[in-house]
Amino acid sequence: MLILFMLLNDVKIVLCRVAEPGNIGAACRAMKNMGLAELRLVNNDTHPLDLDQLQARAVHAQDIWENARIFNTLSEAVADCSIVAGTTRRRGGNRKNISMTPRDLALWFADHPGPASVVFGNERTGLEEEELDLCNVASHIPASDSQPSLNLSHAVQIYAYEFFLTLKKQDFVSGEWHAMKQAVIPALVAEITEELELLGFYRKPGREKQTRFLQDVISRAGLSEREGRYFRDIIVKAARMRS
Repeated sequence: MLILFMLLNDVKIVLCRVAEPGNIGAACRAMKNMGLAELRLVNNDTHPLDLDQLQARAVHAQDIWENARIFNTLSEAVADCSIVAGTTRRRGGNRKNISMTPRDLALWFADHPGPASVVFGNERTGLEEEELDLCNVASHIPASDSQPSLNLSHAVQIYAYEFFLTLKKQDFVSGEWHAMKQAVIPALVAEITEELELLGFYRKPGREKQTRFLQDVISRAGLSEREGRYFRDIIVKAARMRS
């Protein structure tokens, strides 16, 4: 049986009734930072766009704007999507009562075939009830009660970041910390305890207990493989100095 999963390219960002052209440009930049390519705009006719301001905020992401698709209605903009997520911080009887965080939404997307869209409303009023009704699921960004409303482009950045982490296979970055995999730890501990035995550590019983202790400590410490090897090399060097 063929199982399909969503890819980063399957995610479409949909902006409804954006009032500030700078927010569109900043959203383009946020998308390109995180590998998202398709922007869709809905019903922007009432807000003439200042292209200079838009392009100034796009910063090397003008191609996202140039390739953006423009629609008259939200239903047209999401017609080809299998999943439509509407962003909102408000709840109520006429709105979605259940909502996912951006991280949960990204994980949910990962288990479903695309394409999918994430819909953002106007900067001041957010999505209207009729627009949210067109969405399959609601999503919100947890924020302080003292200022729960985020800037539109900032919200796009948060969602784009979570999609990038979840849906794109990450390449190794030199110097980036990665915790040692659990499968590697027993072999490392075995090498360390072997060297400790050569140092005379286990003239009395105790190696098995110390093995469990070291495995637990190293697991909780979250050492990288490089740090684990360095720790082992210290023990090896000490054993050779004694001999």
